[in-house]
Amino acid sequence: MKTYLVLLLVFLGSILSSTGQEVEAVIDTISIDSLYREDQFYSGLGFNLLLNRPKGIRQSGFSGGLNFGFIRDMPINKRRNVALGVGLGWSANSYGFNLLIDETQPNPVYTKLERYKSNRLSLYLIEMPLEFRWRTSTPTSYKFWRIYGGLRVGYIHYSKIKSEYEDIRLAQYNLDELERLRYGLTFTFGYNTFNFTVYYSLNSLFDGSLKDSNVPVKLNPLKVGLTFYIL
Repeated sequence: MKTYLVLLLVFLGSILSSTGQEVEAVIDTISIDSLYREDQFYSGLGFNLLLNRPKGIRQSGFSGGLNFGFIRDMPINKRRNVALGVGLGWSANSYGFNLLIDETQPNPVYTKLERYKSNRLSLYLIEMPLEFRWRTSTPTSYKFWRIYGGLRVGYIHYSKIKSEYEDIRLAQYNLDELERLRYGLTFTFGYNTFNFTVYYSLNSLFDGSLKDSNVPVKLNPLKVGLTFYIL
């Protein structure tokens, strides 16, 4: 009887052991992806600043922006923590300032507003980010440090500026004076969910001069904010 009991225990032990190994193998297959990719969908919120402003031109109100898109993550090393990223996205940005851009005249006029209720420029862009990516990720970890840097190329597909000053209300769309092709440098640094992002435009929004002083009007956007990634 004891012999049968020992044999039964050995038999049950072998079944449980083989079953456990099979379960572990299935779990390993499911949870560990040796060809994983990271951070392919993104969205962001930011605050817009305008640099290279002529003297007397200042920002007013809140100037914000949002963007989202998809980046194809392409690891270039065996550990897959170094990668290249190429993507496509969309962005909306607004700027409040005291620069009046009047295209209703035969030649566009840039004027500094002294008293006004509102003056806001809104830009909508299609963008293509190009990134070099480094992170501390592993196939089983979703929380890691990341440093991404690169170039972002964009095209303004729609623009509008609404101005209200004195007794005048002026709305203009798709400004001809804008440099529609945009390109700038990006840098992202962060851990897990929250990532700090900076974008600096290498080319200016306009290429004109103030009416009274003939001072060049350039305006290079700088955006600082947070970027969120989804696999």
